[in-house]
Amino acid sequence: MKFFADLHVHSHFSRATSKNMDIEHLHAWAQLKGLTVTGTGDCTHPGWLEEISARLEPDDNGLYKLKKEYLGFAHNFVPHLLVKPVRFIVTGEISTIYKKNGQTRKIHHVVLLPTIEDAVNLSGRLEKNRQYTFRRQTYFRT
Repeated sequence: MKFFADLHVHSHFSRATSKNMDIEHLHAWAQLKGLTVTGTGDCTHPGWLEEISARLEPDDNGLYKLKKEYLGFAHNFVPHLLVKPVRFIVTGEISTIYKKNGQTRKIHHVVLLPTIEDAVNLSGRLEKNRQYTFRRQTYFRT
């Protein structure tokens, strides 16, 4: 099965990101871009987890879909011929920052999770380890 996806996105909670990066805009822009699947982004941010939990519901195929009451924006924003189903997968980015040979190195890990509940658990585990990781100069951020 072929599909087009964007798995590295950010929400309006991320630095230097548009305030319009809410789930409704992600849904609409995915349709305009011809995407079938898009990531939620920022899956360890508590505020974003709250928003996606309220606006998304599980789909039969293991992904998430926008709840019907939130589809209105896309129907007004997307030309009728481009309207099609978009599914979401829970994603986030974890940045690992460290020093090697006197230089700062950054690795960005895109993380895909099966459920919103798994994102909540991951967020809690990262928060619990935050003090330890800061001492070693490895930072986790959303």
